[in-house]
Amino acid sequence: MPAYRTLDDLEAKGKTVLVRVDLNVPMQDGKVTDFTRIERVAPTIRELSEKGATVALLSHFGRPKGQIVPEMSLKPVADAVAEKLGITVRFSDTCIGEEAAKAVSETGAGNVILLENVRYFAGEEKNDPDFAKSLAALGDFFVNDAFSCSHRAHASTEAISRELPSFAGRNMEAELTALEKALESPARPVMAIVGGAKISTKLDLLFNLIEKVDHLVIGGGMANTFLNAKGVNVGASLCEHDLAGTASDILKKAETVGCRIILPEEGVLAKEFKANAENRTASVSEVASDEMILDAGPASADFIKTCLQDCNTLIWNGPLGAFEIEPFGNGTFDVAREAEKLTRSGSLISVAGGGDTVAALARADVTEGFTYISTAGGAFLEWMEGKELPGVKALTA
Repeated sequence: MPAYRTLDDLEAKGKTVLVRVDLNVPMQDGKVTDFTRIERVAPTIRELSEKGATVALLSHFGRPKGQIVPEMSLKPVADAVAEKLGITVRFSDTCIGEEAAKAVSETGAGNVILLENVRYFAGEEKNDPDFAKSLAALGDFFVNDAFSCSHRAHASTEAISRELPSFAGRNMEAELTALEKALESPARPVMAIVGGAKISTKLDLLFNLIEKVDHLVIGGGMANTFLNAKGVNVGASLCEHDLAGTASDILKKAETVGCRIILPEEGVLAKEFKANAENRTASVSEVASDEMILDAGPASADFIKTCLQDCNTLIWNGPLGAFEIEPFGNGTFDVAREAEKLTRSGSLISVAGGGDTVAALARADVTEGFTYISTAGGAFLEWMEGKELPGVKALTA
């Protein structure tokens, strides 16, 4: 990975530092319901504040599409940031212009201000250089601590880096370090677990991973498309029958490059997709025409766990079954607990990401035991696909 500057390289005292964070947090009745993203950027905010910088936070919230939408204001989030950090956080009703400049200048060294939603301006998503200049006029340095927003070339993640000396925040640094260990220079053997509903949304990911990993576990609805391509009757299971040819191409390429594809040989089957539906465990070759494969069976989970014991690195994106519905999460939870155990023992580097994955690992109560869990959705996926992320590239330019 090309070199990028971090907070270690930033002389922040007496300077104004613009920090791009991702405060697009879940809210209900005007209150933040999940503080994860705030907690991830807290170390960067604290460090800059303690070094004597004026810290001006930039973020988006929702999709106002260049319009001022009051319910998408970041004002309630300022209170949540203040609560989590135990400090006062000022708020500015805009993020550019004289009013913003005055608010930032009045904030003072060592203090923090959150600027209003950058997406209130159409120039943000257009990566407009003039809008980026207006943002940059507020500060001396730029810090990107929003890996989760860095897969899009927007003014507050990409164009602004051409206007100010730019650095990676601690959250960004941790994310890049973890992903480099997992995919760019991993300790081998490497296992990737890829699940989810459809392979059509993860074709780039699969084609990239088979070039980089030793074992590729395919689970969830995606696995049914591969089983179907191999001539297995998957009954009423979710399956992209029209992608049988593509699935076969992936299987052939994996064989050519020496990547072992692991598909479920045993599944948990049910006729209804609902909680506590009557179910049975059987070989995937025994699926009746009116049955669905809704989870990896115990034998399949055990086989994955056995393979994992011989691996040094795990990358995980997507569950092995319909984990949200009882009792179809056991395959995912079982493998997750084995990964946690191996990670805690020091024999495995485990990196996971994606909304469903994070939710599944939380349900399994293993999030504290993984090496790194990314809160980024699209950015994590695009990184795994081998794509260049504009906001990251901008830090190394």
